[in-house]
Amino acid sequence: MQQDSQTSPQDTLAGARDTAGLTALISRATRAGKGLPPVERWNPPFCGDLDMEIRADGTWFYLGTPIGRMPLVQLFSTVLRKDEDGKTYLVTPVEKVGIRVVDAPFVAVEVDASGQGEDQVLTFRTNVGDVVEAGPDHPLRFVDEDGTGGLKPYLHVRGRLEALVARPVMYELAEIGEEIEIDGRAMFALRSKGAVFPVMPVEKLKQLSGE
Repeated sequence: MQQDSQTSPQDTLAGARDTAGLTALISRATRAGKGLPPVERWNPPFCGDLDMEIRADGTWFYLGTPIGRMPLVQLFSTVLRKDEDGKTYLVTPVEKVGIRVVDAPFVAVEVDASGQGEDQVLTFRTNVGDVVEAGPDHPLRFVDEDGTGGLKPYLHVRGRLEALVARPVMYELAEIGEEIEIDGRAMFALRSKGAVFPVMPVEKLKQLSGE
C-alpha cells in the first residue's frame, strides 16, 4: 500500500519517536521476500541523522537508551549499510538515515573450526546472528590497537560492514593459528577456505610471549 503524499514526520525513520515506530517502518520496508533486504541496490535520499549508536561492545542505543530486545537489534541490523563516505546508515527503499558506530557494527562472538590445513574452515557467529565463513569473500584483517601493542581483529560480514572479533574468540584463534612463510617471512597466520590471513610476524609473537 502506497503512503499518502502528505507523510507525517513520525512516518519516517528520522521522525520515529521510539523503537516501536522504527520497528514498524523497517518491518514494512523489509517484509517482501526472504533473507536480507537488498540494501546495496537501494538509492534513497539522505534524510538526516538518527540518535542511534552502536557501542564498541555491540550494544545498540536509541535516544540514549540501550535497546534490550535482541529481535529489534537483529531487525535493525538487516538494513545497515556503510557507504563510500565511511558513514553507516539505516536504509530503506525510501530513505537513508545516519547512525553512529563507535568501532564496528557487529561483534563476532563465536568461532568454529572444521577441517585441517588448507581444508580448514573458520565459521563465525555474530552478536546479531550472522553466520560467516572466513575466506576469500569474507577476509579477516588485523590492525594495531592504539596504546596497547595488541591487535584488533575484524571479519568482513557483508557490503562494507565488519565484525570486531571478541577477545575470547581471539584467544581461540591464537590456538588455531600456525606458522606460515609469506613472501619469505615467517608469519603467524590463520587459514580458512583456502585463504591465508597473516596475523603478525613470528618474531613479534615470540617477543610478546616472552620467548
